[in-house]
Amino acid sequence: MTEWIVVVPVKGSDLSKTRLAELPATVAERRRLALAFALDTVEALRAAAGVVEVLVVTGDPESADALSRLGASTLADPGGGLNAALTSGIAEARRRRPAAAVAAITADLPAVTPRAIEAALALAAEHPRSFVPDAEGTGTTTIAALPGVDLTPRFGVGSALAHAESGMIALPVPSDSPLRRDVDTPADLAVDADSFGAHTRAELQRGRTR
Repeated sequence: MTEWIVVVPVKGSDLSKTRLAELPATVAERRRLALAFALDTVEALRAAAGVVEVLVVTGDPESADALSRLGASTLADPGGGLNAALTSGIAEARRRRPAAAVAAITADLPAVTPRAIEAALALAAEHPRSFVPDAEGTGTTTIAALPGVDLTPRFGVGSALAHAESGMIALPVPSDSPLRRDVDTPADLAVDADSFGAHTRAELQRGRTR
């Protein structure tokens, strides 16, 4: 089985999940919800077979502390945005485990499961560089590369096309896979919320009872 080190970027600031601003929630509540997404994502990664290390890139001490308690390693965010954070994390992952394959996965996948991660990484192991598009097919939730293969993140508007044009292979992950269900908007949050991980469900319940 291919061994993987997975990089997860976590913003962990008052700017977290600004597209959830339509929710009846304060900035602090949205920030806690974003952290809950990350906790569920990292917990699933830690339980996935083949994932030997999870490396969180964040500039937020609260997020770093909470995620390290789940067993993740942490790296200071260098600033400069998502792609800069991922580039830094990928370089550190290569330094730590040069014999491992590397993947970068977004931290807003509260419904993701170890099985979904394992299935996608098994597919990724068949290609030098690959990516998983989001449910809409325009964004990206995951990029991956085999040992020794360069991996350059191109997240942002239209990232699926940007990653494909860079030579990455779009993996045939089913459209209903929780690995493709990133949560960016209130509408995303309303889809099958019962499938979310325990941290996200607890935070949503907390919001309903406040």
